[in-house]
Amino acid sequence: MKNLKNITFTLLVSIFGLTLGNAQCTSDTNFRKPVTETIKNIETIFKITVIDDRGLLKGKELDYADWRIEQGNLEVSLANILVPFELTYFKQPDGKYQIRKYESHKVSVDKGKERLDYLTTLYSNVSDWEKRKKEIKACMITSFGLDKAPPMPKSKPILTPKRIYKDYSVENIALEILPGVYTTGSIYKPYPLNKKSAIILTPDGHFGDGRYRKDEQYRCAIMAKMGAIVVSYDLFAWGESLLQFPEETHRNSIASTVQVLSGIRLLDYLATIKNADVSRVGVTGGSGGGSHTMFLSALDDRITVSAPVVMVSSHFSGGCPCESGRGIHLCGNGTNNAEISAMMAPKPQLIVSDGKDWTLAVPELEFPFIQRTYELYGKKNGVENAHFAKEGHDFGVSKRMALYPFMAKYLGLDLNKVKNEKGEIDESTCVIEPYEKLYVFGNKAENLPKNALKDINKLYEMFGEKNLKVYEVKK
Repeated sequence: MKNLKNITFTLLVSIFGLTLGNAQCTSDTNFRKPVTETIKNIETIFKITVIDDRGLLKGKELDYADWRIEQGNLEVSLANILVPFELTYFKQPDGKYQIRKYESHKVSVDKGKERLDYLTTLYSNVSDWEKRKKEIKACMITSFGLDKAPPMPKSKPILTPKRIYKDYSVENIALEILPGVYTTGSIYKPYPLNKKSAIILTPDGHFGDGRYRKDEQYRCAIMAKMGAIVVSYDLFAWGESLLQFPEETHRNSIASTVQVLSGIRLLDYLATIKNADVSRVGVTGGSGGGSHTMFLSALDDRITVSAPVVMVSSHFSGGCPCESGRGIHLCGNGTNNAEISAMMAPKPQLIVSDGKDWTLAVPELEFPFIQRTYELYGKKNGVENAHFAKEGHDFGVSKRMALYPFMAKYLGLDLNKVKNEKGEIDESTCVIEPYEKLYVFGNKAENLPKNALKDINKLYEMFGEKNLKVYEVKK
């Protein structure tokens, strides 16, 4: 009997608690309730699964929570609940919805598809596309601040002695692209350089070891052996650029401006080299270097062949402000890297993608969209996609092996120069140099030119801007 009384009491308490909870969810409390409860209602109503694997909803409550659910419209309902907390959702390929913080540079794959579907309605012929392309390009120039950039100083580039290897040479360069601002890199040339040679820019990405890493040295050396003048250069506040600007300034938006200018002004210089053929100019880079490959291809008409690696995406525009910090993806009332990549049309382009980063959907999503733009010119086959479904975010050997024949084909390079007796492209003949051999100034700031700028604020002032980003002073 006693146990029966206890059970009855427990049930009454539970019912009372539930009734009280429901009673409190009234206009007296603005119908306030935990967001997790409303999300459960959404799961029940729309028969979906929502995953909050990062605990972003924990402890959050919202006024008029259930009132924000719109029957028959899942996406709007989720947005109504999540936006007040600067959260969003990503629809996964398995149909589940993941909760994520809002990020301007990243949306879900389905949102990327929606955007591409919309963009296809804006142009269906070359004339309309050329108008949009012109609009986006003009906006990119203004957004980067290229229209306000001071002229390149007339100082001579600083060049180190050449190192001679089998069929190629390497020398390091520091080019003053802005007053007191030096872009550092290495120039790989065919050896001997006795005939007209194509030019290839290789902007660095955010991979460990920067431009000093093996895969970048391999591809620069191989393409030089094939007959191209190749320049590999540091990111802003990365590599030797750290002698001028601390690493935290790499995430200033002005970094993207300097990096674009680095490519343009290095090309200006390379065009003056004896036997450089400015009618054959390629650009290729991976990750952040892939972003700048697309940017340079869209902005500089001298680029004739492009190969962005592991970066073309409709739903990811680069997690670093050195890629997406200047708002260029707001151009044309909203664009993305897939459309910026398409600005290369009808000139040859190789898009390299993989299955384990934001380029996973390229074969089904971004590539058909870009190919459509090439088709407007009757050049459907002018763009190619090398997709490595089982690989991840890198510029690995398989990706390089896809790059070399493409560059050879469209830049008139000699692929046989780098093949072994078995007919395979052989990178083992390249010399991997230690860091110190690739330096211009060494690793001590006192070796910099006397006019070297070290103040990020003065860099902004060159463009008529003010640095609004404040950092903690490191002691």
